[in-house]
Amino acid sequence: MLGLDNIERVKPGGLELKDRLVAVNRVTKVTKGGRAFGFSAIVVVGDEAGTIGFGLGKSKEVASAIAKAVEDAKKNLVKVPVMNHSIPHQTTARYGGADIFLRPASHGTGLIAGGAVRAVLESAGIHDILSKSKGSSNPHNVVKATFKALLDIRRPEEIARMRGVSLTKVFNG
Repeated sequence: MLGLDNIERVKPGGLELKDRLVAVNRVTKVTKGGRAFGFSAIVVVGDEAGTIGFGLGKSKEVASAIAKAVEDAKKNLVKVPVMNHSIPHQTTARYGGADIFLRPASHGTGLIAGGAVRAVLESAGIHDILSKSKGSSNPHNVVKATFKALLDIRRPEEIARMRGVSLTKVFNG
């Protein structure tokens, strides 16, 4: 999907997935007989418990483009670490012209994110986070940069195991 090797893929069977439409784009092809209109849709699906995926769909009608995008998203499900409705540590990622910054927030802060970033974080079940989207606001690149940022996050258990220390020592120093 994004060329990362430490990702944990998930099968869609048995999951209660909710889909969120991020963007629909009308595209035009000029032919000899006039203009041919089509639609491109990008959708994010997730179980609001750390499993998310995104997909693209193209069709002559909006409804079938969205349906194709949802099917594509279900094929690309991944698991991201969610701790206390936030993320374990801050992260940044860049995809194309989109630059995403994510920082964990304390309980009650809320989801400080807009547009495509909000759709991805809501689908993942993240409720308390601070985010900033810099550079391009192209929804395709913003979604991919957000996924890249979430997949770059390392789990605290993994860091504790690598350092050979207890989980409390990772957080408290």
